[in-house]
Amino acid sequence: MFTSTMRRLRPFAMALGFGLLANSALAATCGNSADGFSNWKAAFAREAAAEGVGQRGLQALAGAQYASGTIAADRNQKSFKYSLEKFLQVRGATTIVAQGRKRRARDAAFYDALERQYGVPAGVLIAIHGMETGFGGFMGDSAVVSAIVTLTYDCRRSDFFRPHALGALKLVDQGAITAQTKGAKHGELGHTQFLPGNALRYGVDANGDGRVDFYNLTDALASTANFLRQKGWQPGQGYQEGQPNFAVIQQWNAAGVYQKAIALMGAQIDGG
Repeated sequence: MFTSTMRRLRPFAMALGFGLLANSALAATCGNSADGFSNWKAAFAREAAAEGVGQRGLQALAGAQYASGTIAADRNQKSFKYSLEKFLQVRGATTIVAQGRKRRARDAAFYDALERQYGVPAGVLIAIHGMETGFGGFMGDSAVVSAIVTLTYDCRRSDFFRPHALGALKLVDQGAITAQTKGAKHGELGHTQFLPGNALRYGVDANGDGRVDFYNLTDALASTANFLRQKGWQPGQGYQEGQPNFAVIQQWNAAGVYQKAIALMGAQIDGG
């Protein structure tokens, strides 16, 4: 009986094995140089299509270039290794707080409305805006799609960036960005530098024009507030280290020194 069963199972096992080999051959294989990027894109396109990416997104993927500047930046993130004091100095915290207070006073109705809707104080949103792009002064000069696709191809953190690459391609499908849209070296986009997967999931059309535009201040800050609220922000609770909402700030950026800086600057902007 055992022998008979094995005979019946052998063709199934062989078919399964061939299927696994075929899937393995079709799967996108990461790399650590530009060599193989074109082949990887072709394989990733099949995966992207299977996950709902449409024609415009696939065309953006096909046109993506290997972003060597992005890889260099990913290997050289020195500022996050600074002490908190040094980090605040290098990132211009004093200027961010001073300008942030003026923005808070000038646009009080806007920030109050955001806090009523999402529960996130103005200081936190303004601190993120100032830290990320100098209040929109520089939102990046790297092609978002090429950057995020390159990071997904790169073996260092493929799994982390993969959903963001898919997110970027779906944003192209939706018309929220194009293949030419510029952002930061790691593919972050807009006023507060959303990673594309987060932009797709938490983006808000706050100005009601029918389009989520992260390069529009109203949409960008509402989307940031929505991200924090969806990640568990508790209205009325503190956000300094050790307080309930500090854990939510940690969801925005993984660097401890960045998290502490946002909390400190936010409190100063809010007048605490």
